[in-house]
Amino acid sequence: MDLTNKVIAITGGAQGLGFSMAEGLAKKGAQFALIDVNAERLEEAVNKLADMGATARAYVTNVADEQSVINTFDAIVRDFGALNGLVNNAGILRDGMLLKVKDGEIVKKMSLAEWQAVIDVNLTGVFLCGREAAERMVSLGTKGVIINISSVSRAGNIGQTNYSAAKAGVAAMAVTWAKELARFGIRAMAIAPGFIGTEMIASMKPEALAKMSAQIPLGRVGEPSEIASTVAFILENDYLTGRVIETDGGIRI
Repeated sequence: MDLTNKVIAITGGAQGLGFSMAEGLAKKGAQFALIDVNAERLEEAVNKLADMGATARAYVTNVADEQSVINTFDAIVRDFGALNGLVNNAGILRDGMLLKVKDGEIVKKMSLAEWQAVIDVNLTGVFLCGREAAERMVSLGTKGVIINISSVSRAGNIGQTNYSAAKAGVAAMAVTWAKELARFGIRAMAIAPGFIGTEMIASMKPEALAKMSAQIPLGRVGEPSEIASTVAFILENDYLTGRVIETDGGIRI
């Protein structure tokens, strides 16, 4: 896909990895529908992209709410008249052990609320946005690409029952969608980042960050721009579909 003037929707696009993706794709001439729950950060992101010469619009959306997602994708098509790509990037964390045991006594369990919050945003939100994007692409007769952001944690990670389950699910959905949507000219892929230098990582204590980095074969956390370049690679390579690209520095958890 030539990204010049192509309309790319990015969930969680107001900050972090999502905004880094937009910055990278802006250099290739893409236009953006930024989707996020944070209206203030969305406005800042749109203004920054405008300063780069890119066209971007903000859509305040709860990706876990079906009607909110439907309304947003209707608005994107109405505003741009097209939809060429979606990056399902929005996600949250509610980490905790399945059971916390102290002195032989169970003192805490992962709550249903902690499980459901992550599943709602990280799994159901990806399903809803992917479904609505695919519907618009098919209706418009547009070849397009859907990219789900998974994680190295999809293999299972201590303290992340909810997150690992969701990230395994979005990887499986990408493979499924690739098979189902290929006849419409729609490709689907997933990216599984490792530890990436977002605001959350930057806030870690230096000793904790050093310990984590030592586990990574390349010896460092990844840069947001390295995930952004993986997104661009997928969008531009028309023979990529139904696969998960692990952009993780070689770590296995």
